[in-house]
Amino acid sequence: MSPRTERADLRRPSDSSSPKSARLMSAALVAAMLALGGGGRAAATVLGGGGGKRTDCLAALDTPISYSVPRPRDIRCTDGDPSCDADGVVNGVCEFPLALCANNTFNPALCTLNGVQTINVDHAADNGDPRFDPEFQALQSRVLNDIAPPTTTADDCTNATNFHVPITGPFASRCKKGRKTLTITTVSTVIAGQVYVDRDRIKMICVPPTNGCDPLLLYSGTFDRIQTQIFDQSCAVSGCHDSQSLTGNLLLETGASLTNLINVTPHNAAAAVAGWKRVTVIDPSTGDPSTSLIVAKLNGPPAGFGARMPFNRRRLDRSLIEVIQLWVAAGAPDTGWVPGTDQ
Repeated sequence: MSPRTERADLRRPSDSSSPKSARLMSAALVAAMLALGGGGRAAATVLGGGGGKRTDCLAALDTPISYSVPRPRDIRCTDGDPSCDADGVVNGVCEFPLALCANNTFNPALCTLNGVQTINVDHAADNGDPRFDPEFQALQSRVLNDIAPPTTTADDCTNATNFHVPITGPFASRCKKGRKTLTITTVSTVIAGQVYVDRDRIKMICVPPTNGCDPLLLYSGTFDRIQTQIFDQSCAVSGCHDSQSLTGNLLLETGASLTNLINVTPHNAAAAVAGWKRVTVIDPSTGDPSTSLIVAKLNGPPAGFGARMPFNRRRLDRSLIEVIQLWVAAGAPDTGWVPGTDQ
């Protein structure tokens, strides 16, 4: 079989390390930089996140996305809309740059508290948490490096973290909005004998555009669709087949999945004894779904062949299981479209 290659993952979050000098950026300067980076879009919007009015300024988020409402709580964007999607193209993913600022002064009349002891981002630890997100981890790292609590500096901001929210689908040419929820807990220093807590929750929503649910528009081929829509979102996640967990000694991250699948003997003893492979490929244009463990795992495997996948998650949509079955039957090509997988 000819060597297989995979495209680089363009949707990974940027490195979470940041220069220390970024700590003292004011919220206004962060906003200006974000606007410049986004091709001169409107000035930053401050998202309080829904905490109490008095504590909402302990931590707030800056984004170059502009809203007409005075105090927006969530971010909502149509995929490809250049006014709010930072990548500016219809690709099934909305990109939202967000900077977190401690001791924010966006509303001088209400922002009277000053002094932040800790800032914690939910689901930022890669410890098997099924809701772990590397972009939450990147934001937490920037908080520790750029702000380095405790701090009493006004508008003490991180560099921006790019958050990526995929639409939900396509499922047989049907798409729905996708969402990601960012939750942050900020605890103040002792202020006049009292400690305050600011609990913020921001929903980032990506809406499919009209005529934007076409797999041919969103992906370069069948395997690109499988990697992006299935492996990246449901398999290569904390506690499963990411580089941290390596459950079943199987890695399904971009750049590694094909070599971990094609004609590789499974870790499962029953499947190995039966002569199955993770993906059975007979020749460059022919495979055998009936002896491919990945197909059985998605459908619900025989007794002794392990648990259904995705493990402890919602069953994969039937249309996506069909995409994988057709891909395997066609010899699991790494490029091009297998007939029937572009719906």
